[in-house]
Amino acid sequence: MAQIKANDITLEYEDYGDERAPPILLIMGLGAQLTLWPMELVEALTERGFRVIRYDNRDIGLSEKFDSAGVPSIPLTVLKARFGLKPRVPYTLSDMAADAVGLLDALDIRKAHIVGASMGGMIAQLVAVEHAERTASLTSIMSTTGHRRLPQAEKGALAALTARPKNTEMPNILAHGKRLSRAIGSPAYPAAEDRLEQNIRANFERSFHPQGLPRQLAAILADGDRRERLADVKAPTLVLHGEADPLVKVEAGRDTAAHIPGAELKIIPGMGHDLPVELVEEIADAVAAHARKAA
Repeated sequence: MAQIKANDITLEYEDYGDERAPPILLIMGLGAQLTLWPMELVEALTERGFRVIRYDNRDIGLSEKFDSAGVPSIPLTVLKARFGLKPRVPYTLSDMAADAVGLLDALDIRKAHIVGASMGGMIAQLVAVEHAERTASLTSIMSTTGHRRLPQAEKGALAALTARPKNTEMPNILAHGKRLSRAIGSPAYPAAEDRLEQNIRANFERSFHPQGLPRQLAAILADGDRRERLADVKAPTLVLHGEADPLVKVEAGRDTAAHIPGAELKIIPGMGHDLPVELVEEIADAVAAHARKAA
C-alpha cells in the first residue's frame, strides 16, 4: 500500500509486477475500493507479463475524501441532467479521469493500458477521449455510454447499490454486503459464502466511507451521454460485458462498442455486475490479448 500526490490530491495505490513491463491501470467503480479488483486477476495479469496498478478513486477507500463539499441532491441532479441543464457537482468524471492520468504522471508512466469497470469504465473512456496520448489501449468492463434511453437497472439491483447498512455493527455490515452481492452479482457464479464474508469484513476494516458514493453518483449523472465524445477514441478498444448484468444491462455494453470506432465486443454468459473468481482467467486472457495486440 502506498499514497502519492496526483492531480493535486492524495491517492492510495498498489503497484504489482515488473516496473519495466507494459503497465495496466485498473480503475474501479462507484463506491468501490481498489480491493474490488480481485487479487487473482491482478496476479493473472502480472503472470501474463504486465505491470498492474490499482488505486482508490477520490472519495473512497484510503484516497482523499471530499466531505467538505457536502452531499449533492441526487433527485435534483437527475432532474437537471434530464432537461439538459448542467448540475453543480463537487467534481466531475473528467476530474476523476485527470486523477488517473495524474497517477501515471506521479509514477513516471508515459502511456498505459487503461482498464475500467462500471463507473471506472466511464472514467477510462474519458481518459481515452481527453488524454489520448496517455492511452495505449482501452478496456471498458460492464460500463455504458450514459445514453438515458438504454434499458435501466433492475430496481432491486439499484436499491441494493445505493442502500446503506442500518448501522456499522458487523452483523449489519455483513448482511448489507451479502444483499448487494446477491442483487448485482453473477447468477452463474455466486460468490462462496466464506469468501464473500471474508471480503466484506476486510473491505469494511480497510475503509468505510458511504458519504463518497452520492458525490461519485452525481459525477456520473452530470457527465450525461458520452456517445458523441466516444467517436473521438483513437485507442484500440475492448468492451467486456456480462450477459446477465442486472445493474448495467448488456445493451449498454453493446451501445458502448457501437459508438467507439473499431471496438471489439465480448459478452460473457452468466456474468453479472461483478468479477467472479471463476472468470478471472477468461477476463485476464481477454485483457492481456487486447493489450498485446494494441502494442
